[in-house]
Formats: sequence, C-alpha cells, structure tokens
Amino acid sequence: MLALIQRVRRASVTIDGAVVGQIGVGLLVLLCAEQGDTPAQADKLLAKVLKLRIFSDAQGKMNRCVQDLDGAGSHGGLLLVSQFTLAADTTGGNRPSFTQAAPPDLGRALYDHVVQRARALHSEVATGVFAADMLVELVNDGPVTIPMRVPSN
Repeated sequence: MLALIQRVRRASVTIDGAVVGQIGVGLLVLLCAEQGDTPAQADKLLAKVLKLRIFSDAQGKMNRCVQDLDGAGSHGGLLLVSQFTLAADTTGGNRPSFTQAAPPDLGRALYDHVVQRARALHSEVATGVFAADMLVELVNDGPVTIPMRVPSN
C-alpha cells in the first residue's frame, strides 16, 4: 500500500462543482493499493498515518500526530483520497505504466476498508470518491509531504 501524506491547513475535494469532502487543519492522504495488497497492510498503513508525528509541539518540534490535535474536543481532520497514479512506473519511457496498481475491484475494497477503519478510529474523516475525476485543493502547511509505503509481508 502506498500513501502520500500532506500536512495541511485545509483541503477539499470537488466533483462536478460540488464539494464532497473537506477538512481544516489535518492530513490529506492520497492512497494507492498495489497488486497483492491486503486489508492487514491497509490497517498497518492507517495506524502509521494516525500516529505520524509531523505536527509541531509547544517547542516547535514535529512531535505531535493528527490525533494529538485538539479543537473543540476533536482531532485534526483526515481527508482520504484514492489515487492509483501513485503506483506509476516511469522507468520505461515517458508514458507512466500503472501495472503495479491494484485492479479496480481490489483498489476500491482496500480504499473502502481504510475509510471504514479510519472512521472507527478517528473523529474527523472526509473522503473523495473512488475512481471519480476529482479536483483536490489544499494549502500544504510547511510544506510537509511524506511518502509512505507498507510492503507486503
């Protein structure tokens, strides 16, 4: 499983002119399932995302995770967006190959799994729509952008 995590001041997903998901301060997480990925890998990736310490503490050090953020008794936001293009292979020329991306049925199942588990573990979760043509807007804070991969066992 692959993820590209961006610490944001705000982020949103728009489809056909309608905002379908948005957060304030938190994490925009672009997710990609690859061939052979499993729900166990998805769970491991989500656990790492939720505990990733990339928010500043009182001393200005990146020492807090999205679940440490408070504001009206809630955590920072989590915006989960499917993005198969993270699996792009650009070694063979100028046109990327996406053969390592999971087939759509598996990709959707793993994305839905991550969304369901995230909603069970975190108070503020928004999403895009799997396989939709989305406009993703964000204000990257820092900027802080972290690639993450959870390899198969």
